[in-house]
Amino acid sequence: MGLTGRLLQFFQWVCRFNFGDFEREEFKKFLRMGLIFAVIIGVYWTLRPLKDAIFIQLVDRFQLPYAKTVSVLALLPLVMFYTKLLERTSRERMLVILPAFYGIAVLFFGVAMYFVQGSAEEIAARSTGSLIATRGLGYLWYLFVESFGSLVVALFWAFAADSTAPDSAKRGFPLVVAIGQMGGIIFPYNIGGLPHRLGLTSDTLSLAFLGFLILMIIPLVGYFLRATPKHLLASFHGTNEKKEEHKQEPGALEGLKLMLKHRYLLGIFAANFIYEVVITIFDYNFKVAASTLHTGVALSHYLSLYGSSVNIVSLACLLLGISNVTRYLGLSVALVAMPIIVGLALFSFLTIDSLTFLFALMVGSKAINYALNGPALKQLYIPTTPDVRFKAQAWIETFGSRASKEAGSLFNMLLAPLQKSFGLLAGRGYYLTLSGCIGFPLLIVWLFAALYLGRTFRKAVQDKKTIC
Repeated sequence: MGLTGRLLQFFQWVCRFNFGDFEREEFKKFLRMGLIFAVIIGVYWTLRPLKDAIFIQLVDRFQLPYAKTVSVLALLPLVMFYTKLLERTSRERMLVILPAFYGIAVLFFGVAMYFVQGSAEEIAARSTGSLIATRGLGYLWYLFVESFGSLVVALFWAFAADSTAPDSAKRGFPLVVAIGQMGGIIFPYNIGGLPHRLGLTSDTLSLAFLGFLILMIIPLVGYFLRATPKHLLASFHGTNEKKEEHKQEPGALEGLKLMLKHRYLLGIFAANFIYEVVITIFDYNFKVAASTLHTGVALSHYLSLYGSSVNIVSLACLLLGISNVTRYLGLSVALVAMPIIVGLALFSFLTIDSLTFLFALMVGSKAINYALNGPALKQLYIPTTPDVRFKAQAWIETFGSRASKEAGSLFNMLLAPLQKSFGLLAGRGYYLTLSGCIGFPLLIVWLFAALYLGRTFRKAVQDKKTIC
């Protein structure tokens, strides 16, 4: 056995406690899948801080909720177009088309940022026409990054669920997430914060690196498909799957129709929706507080540090065995744990006010979601038909996710009027009171949805039948 074989064997032994026993080829499959996810999640977590930092610099921090609103409206036709592409194009080609589009587009944005980024005084001194163009570019950049997080990440997990059996996914998906966190740790701080450390005034260099990395997804997917044995690319097939597929009708809105038709998919939607509403409230307060102390590429650097911190904590959770919650206690326990944890976070948010605490709150909330809730929710799509895995999932995780963030953003829009009417401190006090009145009832709904999803999933896998 060569050095590579010994290293693989050692790594497999290290992973056994956290993720379970793998066959050799199965383990190599999830390593390849994890490498692809590491690039995707690394790019995504680098773009996210840059999205907010560049938008705040080119537009205004208090317009972040409005940008969320516009993103929901803009993503609706985009998801319809994406669904149409799924009907006409194979999954392998989609994993070429999307990375090619986003990689080239990021490079173009990098060139644009070289000319438009500058200090707040420089931007304010521009002519009216130039100022409008700058703000328009800021909104376009924000919408572009939002769409990347929705479509590319959702496409990867749809592809993963479509090529993995339930028992294998229970072991492999947490491993894929763990490997993905490595990209989320390395890329944001080292790429997103690079211009600030080099004393540059624009994020062009960061975007050049990101464009190249997105294009690298294409050869990595090709290698995964060539190197992985065909029997390990087989998905879950229930006894009633063909019957369900025959009933479905093609169309751009098919994913939405599937979601509205089945309670199981509505339950998944509720779990995604409520989490995002609460976290959007946390996130807006965190970004506003951060932008009062940092500006320009310094804000990019600070938020990139936040992105890397989220993935460090996520990886630590996985290495400490958080995935064992799903393996030993069942999917239901993992699903139910999240609304309880977020409830505790909401209570803390209402009682403690500091940027350091908000940083820690956001890191913890995001990390536990990626380490525990994310892999659990992805497993829920396994006992479903391919149409559900690719089309309904796209609607739930793209439009549904954006709609939930829009709901949270509409609530955040209340903050400025409240502060204007009642004063800075009193306005925030009213805002926090409303947050609790809305947040806690939503978490109760999420808790019951989690119980239903876990019970339905377990029965479907035991009976070897598709749910929808």
